[in-house]
Amino acid sequence: MPRITKSKVTAAKISLPLDQILIGDSIQKLAELPAHSVDAVFADPPYNLQLGGELRRPDNSKVDAVDDDWDKFADFATYDKFTYEWLAAVKRVLKPDGSLWVIGSYHNIFRVGAILQNLGFWILNDIIWCKTNPMPNFRGKRFTNAHETMIWAAPSPDARPCFNYEAMKNANDEKQMRSDWHLPICSGNERLRTASGEKVHPTQKPEALLYRVIMSSTKPGDVILDPFFGSGTTGAVARRLGRHFIGIEREKVYATHALSRIAKIQPVSDTNLLITPAKREEPRIPFGHILERGLLQPGDILYDELKRHRARVKADATLTAASRLGEVSGSIHKVAATIQGLPACNGWTFWCFDRDGALTPIDLLRQRIRAEMVGQTN
Repeated sequence: MPRITKSKVTAAKISLPLDQILIGDSIQKLAELPAHSVDAVFADPPYNLQLGGELRRPDNSKVDAVDDDWDKFADFATYDKFTYEWLAAVKRVLKPDGSLWVIGSYHNIFRVGAILQNLGFWILNDIIWCKTNPMPNFRGKRFTNAHETMIWAAPSPDARPCFNYEAMKNANDEKQMRSDWHLPICSGNERLRTASGEKVHPTQKPEALLYRVIMSSTKPGDVILDPFFGSGTTGAVARRLGRHFIGIEREKVYATHALSRIAKIQPVSDTNLLITPAKREEPRIPFGHILERGLLQPGDILYDELKRHRARVKADATLTAASRLGEVSGSIHKVAATIQGLPACNGWTFWCFDRDGALTPIDLLRQRIRAEMVGQTN
């Protein structure tokens, strides 16, 4: 169970304060953690909004804007120094193949980006969080600020950070996940409030945003550090998805609410439900194994999904088919490409077999053998 702790971690101790919220200054607490010990960092630092007085709606009601002391800096030089120090501290604790995510607005994200590049981080993507329900521009003197920017970076150009490509593609209806994420801001029951109904934290991020961040770039059991923990969205989603978190927060009132929030999260008990195997890591199954297992027979006919093309299976696991260039023989991939006039084609997804009048992709036969192999190793 997560807990709040004020205990100091000395350099001699290599154990991590997993699933804990450390109360104190982020730069000081980061210095107490072991080097190269966390898998990912999500940082939602102060934006340095530089608000010039109260912001009011057309009905003269006050907007609950970010005017807390933790977001105020004397000047850009002070903010840059602060940014350099926490990013340098993050780089020390991040594993060589880890990931850094930083979110910000136009007030600060360009300064943050330049500094992290100066520190040797390698930018992988900038993600545009397009807010589907942004706060309107009440003064009518600018465009409505409807997005924030997230920088996804690795510690160095040589790093090989985790990227769960298949999981993101699955979550996006079998299409590659793009760098523009259309998600609502935190509202409704998800928004933490005090007993009097006031917001606990003015910049609470939606769980949907952290869900995508964590699913895309970490694995179950990984440790995710959030040096500006706030209302605890990172910890809540990490717990739900079977990851560990370390939170750092200087305001105890935020940490107390975050702790209560995280304690209510019930993690997924079956770790297999959290894993999307990368296709490149799956065992290779030659088409010949399908024939050897008797799942298809020499002489069987394969079709494309619309039955425009057909090929006959040979005993040596090649196919033969008629094409515009005459009879063609070869692998399932070569024949599929040739009869379509294409340079390449994935035969596993192109060819189907007929069972009782229904066409079934031969890839399902490959997946059947893979599932049996996994079952034998468990």
